[in-house]
Amino acid sequence: MAISDIKEYAHLSSAEIEALRDELDSIRREITASLGAADAAYIRRTIAFQRVLDTAARLLIFGSRTAAGWLLGATALAAAKSIENMEIGHNVSHGQWDWMNDPEIHSSNWEWDMVGLSSQWRYSHNYRHHVFNNVVGMDDDLGFGVIRITRDQPWQPNHLLQPLRNLLLAATFEWGIALHGLHSETARTHSDAERTSPARSLIGKIARQTGKDYLLFPAMSGPRWRQTLKANIVANALRNGWAYMVIFCGHFPDGAEKFTLAELEHEKRAEWYLRQMLGTANFRAGKVMAFMSGNLCYQIEHHLFPDLPSNRYAEISTKVRAVCEKHDLPYTTGSLAKQYLLVLRTVHKLALPDRFLIATSDDAPETASELRFRPAGDQPVGAARIGLRTALRTRHVTPRGIHPFTRGDRHG
Repeated sequence: MAISDIKEYAHLSSAEIEALRDELDSIRREITASLGAADAAYIRRTIAFQRVLDTAARLLIFGSRTAAGWLLGATALAAAKSIENMEIGHNVSHGQWDWMNDPEIHSSNWEWDMVGLSSQWRYSHNYRHHVFNNVVGMDDDLGFGVIRITRDQPWQPNHLLQPLRNLLLAATFEWGIALHGLHSETARTHSDAERTSPARSLIGKIARQTGKDYLLFPAMSGPRWRQTLKANIVANALRNGWAYMVIFCGHFPDGAEKFTLAELEHEKRAEWYLRQMLGTANFRAGKVMAFMSGNLCYQIEHHLFPDLPSNRYAEISTKVRAVCEKHDLPYTTGSLAKQYLLVLRTVHKLALPDRFLIATSDDAPETASELRFRPAGDQPVGAARIGLRTALRTRHVTPRGIHPFTRGDRHG
């Protein structure tokens, strides 16, 4: 099933994993030492640009008398909401800009423009997800409680509906995140009173957010309130769909591995780094798409260094790739379309009971463990030692039954 011995799966010794940690720590120190005025100017420009774009979009929606103008305004508003949600809200809430000591751009103060509460999200995401990334039974983001994304999650009859659930989650992603955050927040409480407080806080945020989007702005538009209301609905739906796609493509395509609770028992910082590298995936993006995704096209780098500023992830990625090359580890990436198609394949395939699936539970594209390399071990007798990336590549090109110690290449 999921990986329970990451050293065996990664074809690395304890000493090699410690060396990997030293190299990644060195990257962190280098980037942290270089943070300064240019980075601070970047986030301030981004916030200013987002606010100007939001205002311009709303004016265009209000002033346009054509369908094309309205559509352009709604699309611009969706872009502004996406930037606020991902490049600003998500990253500020990770503490990426706390080093500036600017109270406006601080993780403890930022409240983003969606129905979920930032404070509840920070616990469910920054702690439950990032610390325990893709650990079955600990990471609540693994399918968000509604999608079976690994065979380690037992099949139930309601999973037959998950293709429809997937579409609904994409369209209403902000609501899913809000309820997800509430679930994580209430799960750590011990009394009814403690559980009631987070629910009341979320209800208050929902009232404020929906009141702003669906009452205040339409009312301010006077006779054109219908156009404004429809534009807000469309913009929120587009933002939700884009955020869903970015998040799913970073966590659920082939190559984003899953782990058992046993892996946590003796996990140190070195193994944690390795789990983040093996449990996430990137997608290729130019500067505009990277910006619109909150630079989460670099999900591997984000999980290694979640509190480093997102504008540095492109730079960091070249260094992380070099580390992967050195240790013969896969660097899982691909086009956005490819990664999303792999996600969709998993969502639809795992809607079915396991008896209808062909690959084993230790050697399937979406579910793997160190057992996929047994009993042959790291290499055949007399061969030079190989690493994980080479093992995966060789298994892909070699017919099964000849060299059971290898599998398909996910590099690039």
